[in-house]
Amino acid sequence: MNENNHAATTTEPVDLYAALDAFDEVFSPRLAGRVNDYDVRIAKVRGEFVWHTHDHTDEFFLVLDGELRIELREPAGERAVTLRRGAVFTVPRGVEHRPVSATGASILMFEPTGTVNTGDAHEDLPAHIRPTTGVRLDEAG
Repeated sequence: MNENNHAATTTEPVDLYAALDAFDEVFSPRLAGRVNDYDVRIAKVRGEFVWHTHDHTDEFFLVLDGELRIELREPAGERAVTLRRGAVFTVPRGVEHRPVSATGASILMFEPTGTVNTGDAHEDLPAHIRPTTGVRLDEAG
């Protein structure tokens, strides 16, 4: 799979659920579209991601299926938010966070084009997580 910083511009609708059915990798976002200078990314998640921060951008999450917990390390202390299907949450820029899903989830994210999924600072990466800015849907497989 070749990584590409630009989602395909299309004049046709994208079926997000069909796109999610086309791959199995977790924590490997696919580029489903673009809105101005933002990527529309979809991903499957299962288990724990890494603690990380995005210094220059907020991170928007929409749960399409399953359940996602986002653990946060904020100035007031640690907390977690739980998102079920249809729920949205925005992690503010600079807040250390870690997405977790014990049973698996499918999510949609909005991030500025070129944003690396592991953020600007992160803990050591386990083998199943690789830094990426996303893979185009027509290159996934």
